[in-house]
Amino acid sequence: MIRALRKDQELIDDVLSLASSDELYIWWLGQSGYLLQYNGKRLLIDPYLSDSLTLKYANTTKPHVRISERVVDPSLLPCIDVVSSSHLHTDHMDAATIKPILVNNPDCKILVPEANRQAVAERLSMDFNAINGINDGTTFEHVGFQFRAIPAAHNEIERDNNGNCHCLGYLISIGPYRIYHSGDTLLYGELQEHIENFKPHLAFLPINGNDPSRGVAGNLNAQEAIELCKRSAIPLLIPCHYDLFEFNTTDVREFVQLASEQQQQFLVLELGGKLCGKEIL
Repeated sequence: MIRALRKDQELIDDVLSLASSDELYIWWLGQSGYLLQYNGKRLLIDPYLSDSLTLKYANTTKPHVRISERVVDPSLLPCIDVVSSSHLHTDHMDAATIKPILVNNPDCKILVPEANRQAVAERLSMDFNAINGINDGTTFEHVGFQFRAIPAAHNEIERDNNGNCHCLGYLISIGPYRIYHSGDTLLYGELQEHIENFKPHLAFLPINGNDPSRGVAGNLNAQEAIELCKRSAIPLLIPCHYDLFEFNTTDVREFVQLASEQQQQFLVLELGGKLCGKEIL
């Protein structure tokens, strides 16, 4: 079992100790989940902080065996202003994670692809109008966090009958910082153009790849993530979507070797580890 650098109350204490800072801090929560804090405001991106998938797929042909420990009990997370989800897959939109967060943070905004809004409302037992929807080319802003959505191909760009994307990536502005969180995606023709016009300082990109034998939709592999950053002139790459489930991961050491050889700046965060904005600009 991969252990967290910080977990539960130790992680919360670390977050709270920096609440008065005017610097950006980012903690990796595992898989594609991140906690961002800036000027005391907090954003959760794609948090998966439960064992709901392990329980769901126990005694099936596709067991979701955890290989890393949960970083934090979601009921401990304080003063969360926004929770965003890139798509409906449970490791990116988990009721067992988000419902406990909402108990302690009733004013928290939930941001999801417009195409998924009704499904999310049902999953979270919330009123449809209490969920904030976003589509590619549209924006959302709350307490200083600004989102612009772009399509994600997981494995294809899928739209509902109204043309709304089911899977999105987010271009996020926070003070002077610009961040790209891809959600789950493969490469597609217009992706580079969407990203490079935004000029991100860093990107959170999956590296677990696309292996049909796993029986799940795929992602960028390490080489594709590096190539996307280099072509889009993204200075810093932070890999994600690995080391959660035994059947759907990759060896991050291979990513490190490739990125080093190709001179792509990167940072591999430990579970519960953090990045300070001073390392970005």
